[in-house]
Amino acid sequence: MRHQDISLSVRRWIRLAVEAAGWRLWLVICLILKLPLDRNTKTWTKEDGSPGTDVLSGSGQASEGPMLICKTTALARYMLQHCGSLARPRLAYWPRGDPHLQTLSSMLCEQHGDTLQFTRDHLLLRDGGVVAVDWAVETRPGEAAGRKRWEGRKEHQSGGKALGCFTTTPPVLLIIPQSWGGMTAHLRVLCHQAMRQGFYVVVFHARGTGGCPLTTARLTEFGDPADLEQTVAYVHSRHPSSALVAVSEGSGSGILLSYLGESGSSSYLTAAAAISPVLLGQLWFETALPPIYRCWGLFQRKMQLSRYASSFRGVLDVNQVLKCSTLRDFEETLFCSSAQLHHRASRPLNSGLSSGSHSPHGLAPSVPWALGERAYPAQDWDSYWERNEPLRDADEVAVPVLCICSRDDPLLPPASTLPLPLFQSNPYFLLALTNRGGHCGFTLEHRQGREGGRTEKEEVGDDNWSHIAVLEYFRVVADFLKGEESDGTSLGGTLREHSQAVQRSRSSIMAPPRRRRATMMRRQRLEASEQSSEDTEEGNFTWKRSYTR
Repeated sequence: MRHQDISLSVRRWIRLAVEAAGWRLWLVICLILKLPLDRNTKTWTKEDGSPGTDVLSGSGQASEGPMLICKTTALARYMLQHCGSLARPRLAYWPRGDPHLQTLSSMLCEQHGDTLQFTRDHLLLRDGGVVAVDWAVETRPGEAAGRKRWEGRKEHQSGGKALGCFTTTPPVLLIIPQSWGGMTAHLRVLCHQAMRQGFYVVVFHARGTGGCPLTTARLTEFGDPADLEQTVAYVHSRHPSSALVAVSEGSGSGILLSYLGESGSSSYLTAAAAISPVLLGQLWFETALPPIYRCWGLFQRKMQLSRYASSFRGVLDVNQVLKCSTLRDFEETLFCSSAQLHHRASRPLNSGLSSGSHSPHGLAPSVPWALGERAYPAQDWDSYWERNEPLRDADEVAVPVLCICSRDDPLLPPASTLPLPLFQSNPYFLLALTNRGGHCGFTLEHRQGREGGRTEKEEVGDDNWSHIAVLEYFRVVADFLKGEESDGTSLGGTLREHSQAVQRSRSSIMAPPRRRRATMMRRQRLEASEQSSEDTEEGNFTWKRSYTR
């Protein structure tokens, strides 16, 4: 017995020594690569007296589990009761839980690459452009049996059916990758997990990304939802009787949140989620990224542009864009006319660049009417964000939106810059904020329990908490909305002005396009919202929407 105790102690000390040596080595690597250490891991609390609350803990203090920051509504209470993954994550510690290791592995490492295939549809847009729509197909033998085992165990654990299980019309999950395109390992695992839970999975690839051909000399602006809007309508036409939900990865939240704001109550989506979203686009572009991430993002954008350099040379100084050293310079030079005019003025007259064109972006003369103001470059950097800020029309959103963020995310601005007033006053926005997770990481600790000779992690096929939380969130929201429809009564009761905003969006569906607001909320609107929320805490707010398209 003593010999066994000594052996266990020796093994424990060896393990601790190896971990300590590995930690010191990793510190040296981070210093060499100029990676920030513990940038967002300090205790961060919301201001006292703010209108919102952390529904899970009842306080704003940093805790081991996630903070669910939202307005106290019927949906929030329902999620607290039925969405267990939001309350009890076992997020990994170092080394698997290191934010940089999680971020890099989600972008670079391949997972489930041999079990998924995609069938591609090319969708012709109104302006002559093309986007790609990939439908996921599982190819691993015996997957159907594994899916049935998972569904039976999930129904037994949750006391109900998972969204789309045992129904003739499974739901459709629309996945939106990063703004520079491409399928990361993080998204491939999400596709795999969603298919096992009974979803139809479809991936949206913007024009010129993910192998999608570029048929017009026009790339998608950061917050331009026009292409996504047509894609959502197409997917709905393919499965008109299925519930349609969407999830974005990282900077892909720009077009998803913009679409939800511009479409309002006419959206075909039932619910949406954003993993590690870019909520404040201008701030994100103006915040300096660590060199390794800045170079990676620039490399992806420059590769996208260089593939079609000859198509853009008539309307853009491609060489100048490819010389940009920051994401902000790249975005501004590509989409802002002030930067383009500045670089044109500095070029010789025989440079080969057209001095002017009656057709913006190389489009046919009959096309710009369909694009509105986006047919022309933004005048300057600020005007670019007036029409592309993701939350510029947040008060028009009419479907629940879950945002999953981490305090140690190395690609996003510090957590102290999150727009908390939005989540604390708008009943449709919910924020799950964790201490660890990196950017689109959220790796779980290995579980030791076994069922039938296999670990629970192996049975589910995923060790990513954000995937589990998002898919369970979609099921809970579907159950909540179904219960409200069957009751025929209002289950919410907090914000009368949001019902009025929905009415405004209904009446504006047939109105001509208008210039979008520059910011997501005004100080006067916030003050009015806070006062109204106090007066109508138990008012007549309803989660039902008008489907007047």
